[in-house]
Amino acid sequence: MRVVILGAGGIGGVIGGRLHQHRAGHGLEVVLIARGPHLTAIQQNGLRVEDPDTTVTVQVPAVGHPSDIVWTGEEVVLLATKTHDASVALSDLAATAPPTITVVCATNGVEAERLALRLFANVLALNVMMPTAFLVPGVVQVISAPIGGSLDVGRYPAGSSPVAEALAGHLRGAQFVSEERSDIMRAKYRKLVMNTANAVEAACGRSGSGALIASVAREAESVLEAAGVDVASEAEEAAKREMMVYRPVGGQHRGGGSTWQSLVTGRPVETDFLNGEIVLLGREFGVPTPLNEALQLVMRRMVSQGLAPGSIPASSIAQG
Repeated sequence: MRVVILGAGGIGGVIGGRLHQHRAGHGLEVVLIARGPHLTAIQQNGLRVEDPDTTVTVQVPAVGHPSDIVWTGEEVVLLATKTHDASVALSDLAATAPPTITVVCATNGVEAERLALRLFANVLALNVMMPTAFLVPGVVQVISAPIGGSLDVGRYPAGSSPVAEALAGHLRGAQFVSEERSDIMRAKYRKLVMNTANAVEAACGRSGSGALIASVAREAESVLEAAGVDVASEAEEAAKREMMVYRPVGGQHRGGGSTWQSLVTGRPVETDFLNGEIVLLGREFGVPTPLNEALQLVMRRMVSQGLAPGSIPASSIAQG
């Protein structure tokens, strides 16, 4: 199996780095697609993958664009960009890669699978439960060890896939929990509910925000119920999360999740595809979503004004 990681940040970098380590004797080849200083650092020094127990630098091949790859048509492309970058990334991919490749959406939210299926017939969804950090070019961190995370995979929108089964096997060999699931989108919608907290953490910080996080999630649950979406229960997903052991990396605790990291590094946030997905469905099915709407507006303001993470009082959002 030849795995191409399209977007080698925190998620893609950790998965790609560990698969590259696992490749020997398993018929596996890994190529990263990265950009900017991150690409330069990987090409010059390798990709440094850190976890609570180890630091490994892997000399994994890395290129800057899908057109830099000689395609066979049998590749498995793991899309690990932020969702707001997915449309351009998939268009670039479709312009050069054969339509027979398999695209695996390792993205938050549920929009990337829709985008991918417009361009490719073989689309898998990967439900990522893995705490990572990507703040320095050439360095990615996973905050759990020895199990890095839970990475269940399945055909989109449903059904079985021999590629999903084979990929899950490789991921297990690379120290992840992974299984093929025919109902993978149930898990991704549960993750979507959980991800509505990302904007709260980034805007307000975790301390003192528990009530707001719970209220935002309840809005999401109400919307998904009204939309008739089948969502995995919290209990179904809890067992896999409990297999991860979060510990400091290099003596340092992770400052925050992906949206928090985007604010810190000046990268765009994906709130419009997380809280915004709930707002979209709420408008379609007539369910008010004032808290998720407020978080969208707050995050846009924080990005445009360069506000620091945690600088917005949770009470100001809860009060509208």
